[in-house]
Amino acid sequence: MLATTPLDAVATDATMLAMVLTASTALLLVLGIVLLVAWLRARGRARRTAFDRAAAERQRIDLELGLAEQTGRLRIIREVHEVSVLALTGIISQADGARYAASADPSAAARAAESIGEAARTTLGDLRRVIGLASEGEASAAPQPRLTSTSELFDAMRESGLEVVFEESGEPFDLQPGAELAIYRILQEALANALSYGGPGTAARVSFTWGTEGLHVKVDDDGIRSSARRAGLDPNDASAVGYTIDDDLKALTDEPSGRGIHEMRSRAELYGGILTASTVPGVGFSLSVVFPALRFHNGVHGVKLDRS
Repeated sequence: MLATTPLDAVATDATMLAMVLTASTALLLVLGIVLLVAWLRARGRARRTAFDRAAAERQRIDLELGLAEQTGRLRIIREVHEVSVLALTGIISQADGARYAASADPSAAARAAESIGEAARTTLGDLRRVIGLASEGEASAAPQPRLTSTSELFDAMRESGLEVVFEESGEPFDLQPGAELAIYRILQEALANALSYGGPGTAARVSFTWGTEGLHVKVDDDGIRSSARRAGLDPNDASAVGYTIDDDLKALTDEPSGRGIHEMRSRAELYGGILTASTVPGVGFSLSVVFPALRFHNGVHGVKLDRS
């Protein structure tokens, strides 16, 4: 058996020390790499956070500038609108005066007609400027839909999956273009909501009931039952559609709200209309708009203006 010399022990210790130093160096290198990767990631996150903050700040500034611009436009539109209303009031007064003066002094009526025409042209110019300002940056305005376009609206909704049935009773009468547009937009919003909440296959029943002076528009859908059918459930099963007695009580006390309902109600009120909306528990949604004096309503004060 060979004896271990001091030189061999020193060599062994040196080898072990070298191994320890190598392992320590490798460990430090790995740790350094890990720390470097972590630092780079943290720096990347910090950069992204700074970029997101800068983008959010730019978006906030853009929104504030856009809001200020729109506020300025609305202020200009309101001011021009007030001037136009005063001008139209004067035109109406002149027209009334000319009508009474025509029998006694035809020449005075002619002079009044000339003045009325000039004032009307000036007011029309102001209103056209308002329209241009309101539609700035938008595409050229297309002709506004009329009630004669409802059949096209119904066809479009049917193609999208809504089953529309239309009923009409009473004797229809001519409406002002603004009133026709209001009714059309209310129908459009109501049917779009029925399709959105009920989904394809929802049935909507639209009815027009004409009176001697007014119109009743009603839209009923079965969106709740349609959702149950699509889920493979029995729409006639109260538990399947989630119906409870409390729903009846809630439907009596709570009226649906939201931007769409508010906009439809505002459109109806422009022509003296009264809009009510409610959920029919276990069935769907019901919308009713009553225009008591639509035939003569001038869209401002409810004054009867006989067009005969």
